[in-house]
Formats: sequence, C-alpha cells, structure tokens
Amino acid sequence: MIKLNLKQFEKNLAVRPLRAADWESVVTLQRKCFPRMTDTWTREQFQSQLATFPEGQIGVEYQGKLVASSSSLILDFELYKQYHNFDEITGNGFLRNHRADGKTLYGVEMMVDPEYRGFKLARRLYDARKEIARERNLMRIVVGGRIPGYARHADKMSAREYIDRIIDKTLHDPVLTTQLSNGFVLKRLIPGYLTADADSKGYAAFLEWANLDYVPDRSQRFLPVAPARVCVVQYQMRVVKSFKAFAEHVEYFLDATSDYKCDFILFPEIFTTQILSLIKAANPAAAVRQLAAYTPRYLDLFTRLAVKYNVNIIGGSHFTEEGSALYNIAYLFRRNGTLGKQYKLHITPSERHWWGVKGGDRVEVFDTDRGKIAIQVCYDIEFPELTRIAVEQGAQIIFVPFCTDERYAYLRVRYCAQARCVENHVYVAIAGSVGNLPNVESLGLHYAQSAIFTPSDIPFQRDAIAAECTPNVETVVFEDLDLELLKRHRQSGSVLNWKDRRADLYEVRYLGKAQE
Repeated sequence: MIKLNLKQFEKNLAVRPLRAADWESVVTLQRKCFPRMTDTWTREQFQSQLATFPEGQIGVEYQGKLVASSSSLILDFELYKQYHNFDEITGNGFLRNHRADGKTLYGVEMMVDPEYRGFKLARRLYDARKEIARERNLMRIVVGGRIPGYARHADKMSAREYIDRIIDKTLHDPVLTTQLSNGFVLKRLIPGYLTADADSKGYAAFLEWANLDYVPDRSQRFLPVAPARVCVVQYQMRVVKSFKAFAEHVEYFLDATSDYKCDFILFPEIFTTQILSLIKAANPAAAVRQLAAYTPRYLDLFTRLAVKYNVNIIGGSHFTEEGSALYNIAYLFRRNGTLGKQYKLHITPSERHWWGVKGGDRVEVFDTDRGKIAIQVCYDIEFPELTRIAVEQGAQIIFVPFCTDERYAYLRVRYCAQARCVENHVYVAIAGSVGNLPNVESLGLHYAQSAIFTPSDIPFQRDAIAAECTPNVETVVFEDLDLELLKRHRQSGSVLNWKDRRADLYEVRYLGKAQE
C-alpha cells in the first residue's frame, strides 16, 4: 500500500473573523435560519459591523463554505434599561453604540446552517465569544435569545410557562436549550424584543454568562486558569460483525462524552484490531496487512467524528501499511478537521515476531487549540528520552495509548508514565483496552487501568493521580488539567527536576528527522 496523504481526509473546519466578502453568505444563512423573518443585514449594516468591532464578527467555515456565524458588540450595559429591544441595543443593526471601554459583551446574532446542525458549531461560536470576554477582561456576556419553539405552544401556555418547560427539559427549544447548555443563566423574559420574530411571539430570553476570570482592578497581575478537559476511554474489545458496528460503538463514546465538553479524548493502542474478527487469514502477519486496508475508512470516520462532536481525538493507534512496511501509527484528529500522526518508535519483541512492525523515526509535537501535546505509543513511554525531547519542544500533555495483556506489562506503562510526570512537570494520560478477542491469534487477552497522572507535589491531586478507571471494566474518566499550574510548578515546585538537570554532565540530543 502506498503512503497515504492525510490531507485527503482532512475536513478543513475553521473558526475565523468574518470578512466583507462574506456578506452574501451571511444573508443566505439568515434566510435559511430565520425563514419567517424578512429583514436581513444590508451591505451597509454588515460593513458597519465589521468596521466597528471586527473581533466580534465571527464565522465558521467548513470545506470552504460559511456554515455558521456570530455577531456581537461591547456595551456599557448600565446605560440600557432592563427591558431593552433589539433595535435599541444593536443601534439598528449598525452597532454604532459599541463602546470599547464597556464591560459587557452583547450577543447580537448567532446562526448555524440547518444542514450542519449537530456539529457543535454553536458551541464553537460561544467559546469564541467567551475567549473575547476573557481576553478583554469583560464582566459578562449578555444575550437576548430567541425562543423560536414558543409559537407552536403559544395557544396552550404563556411564554413564562414555556420557559419553565425548557428549563425542566419537558420541552426543547433549538435556541434556548443550546444557550443554557453553554453556561448561560436565564435572568428574565423580555416582551416586545423583536416584533418581527413571529416564531418567538416577539419575546426574548434575557441570559447572562458571568466571566469568572474578570478582575475589576486592571492594575492587578492577571493570570487566568488555562484548563484542558481530558477524557480517557477504557475500551472493551469485542467481536464485531462489520466495520459499521465498530464505527457505531466508537461514536457511542463520542456522543456520550460530548455533553461534558471535553477538549481531548484518548482511545487505546491498536483497538482497531477488533476488526480482525472479520478477517480470515493464514497467519497473524497476513491478518494485520488486511486490517491495514481499512486505514482510509478509519481516517474518514475519526475525522468526521472530531468535527461533529467538537473534540480533539487521539484515535488510539492503527496498523498502517506504507509501501511494503507496516507501522503502528497514532493519529491525532483535531476538531478543526486537520490531522497529525505519530509513528510508534520502539517496537516490542512480540510486535516484530507476530506482525513484522517497523519503527518510525521522528518525535512529533502537535499544536492544538489547548496547547502543545505529544503522543507516545505504549512502549515508547518507557524510554525517558522521548518525553524530554517532546517537552523541550513545548509539550504539556503526553497521551499514551497502550495495549497490554496482563498486569506486569500494564504496570511498566503506568510506572513509567508517572515517572515522566515527575521528571518533566507534565501531565500524562494513558488509555488501554480490556476484554478478550476469541479466535484472534496473538490478541486474545487485555488488561488495563486507564488513568490521568500529574506531577507529585502539593498543588496536585493526592498520589499524583488526577483520575483513574476501575481495572478491566469498560468505562471513561474525565479531568480538568490546569496548564497554567504546570508553568508555575516548573518554576516554584518543591523540587525542580527540569531546571536542576546537570547539563554540564549529560545531555539528550535528538538525532531524528526534523518535524514536517
């Protein structure tokens, strides 16, 4: 098999500032999202929005098409009475009442193309707004949110009763439900907010998101917490009857964990080998070569899921054939649709014996929207030099997909992962498989206790274990990892392993290929 070009599997999703050339696309979105509202932005209104507050005009582009957008401005909100209306608050759509010295970010409009709903695009736009609030030290975000589902129930209940039904989840509103799930708190109803909005009967829900990082005194030194939410999947190996069945089980984990708004989700090493239960071959080496033929479908599946569920996926690892060589490769599927890969560098004796796997020759450090990360596949974490090299290039979290058959093998991975945390002031997440694969030679047994580890010091969790699974049970664990704390710990920890290295006596030199 020829070496696959990962670019052909990338989906190219980007959250970006809106541009003047986007006006027609934004108007098209308005017509699709608000079909009963006849007024759209004029070119003059749109240009005024871009000129007045360009940072607040945001779009989501997918495969070259604008599929979602958001508009906002900054206000001194005390100047507006509680029961304001849309035209008043937006300056009739021109945003001329924007005040750069205000303390409230006001959400004017948010739209997601109906064809692309379910891809967590609204969440990305809300996150972008929250980032603006944090960067500008704004007190809060306020929105006058539509309640477009109300028209269907207006003959049976008041707007207040409808809101109560949404809050207790008896009913679902396509806008308000999303806003509540993104951390907004309902303050009150605003009647007569936008009379042209027949679906909402003119009402709007007045909602607020409080910026917990807001510092009233700008002379204070301000260091915001920089968390990354990590999920590790302890995955049960099982016989599958088709690739579709495998894909459905994988998507179950993405769907089930998406409500927890994870930044990263880690699957185990070579967990795709459960597909070997579909393959009939003369020997294990021939079987994994046939498994490698599933690589394009594997890449397409995980790229789609990363975008759909708005999470960066470390897709375990997968046997991939390049030329005549077979590699064990861990793939990173970013939530913006781009891909990366890390070859397993150190090959175990059993991998050479059963499958003829070849080792890679480069240490990768990946840029993500939550900082730099590295991936070390199972045996690789047992070689401390690799983590030193990755951390020198800025990695803060090391992800370790592993596959072990019994407890001794598992403990080698665990103890080495914990040592890397101490040596380098980093977090390490490990994920392995459990269960059995009957009639699959060389992969019958699995043992794992997946976990997330921290440096061993007072600011971190007891026993330097942020979270861990029950052994040998299919489950997941989550943890918020404070990346800012790592930086402080490297400078002021009880011991300073990174700083106190004796460079006058020894060094680690990287001789591999430069990163692409």
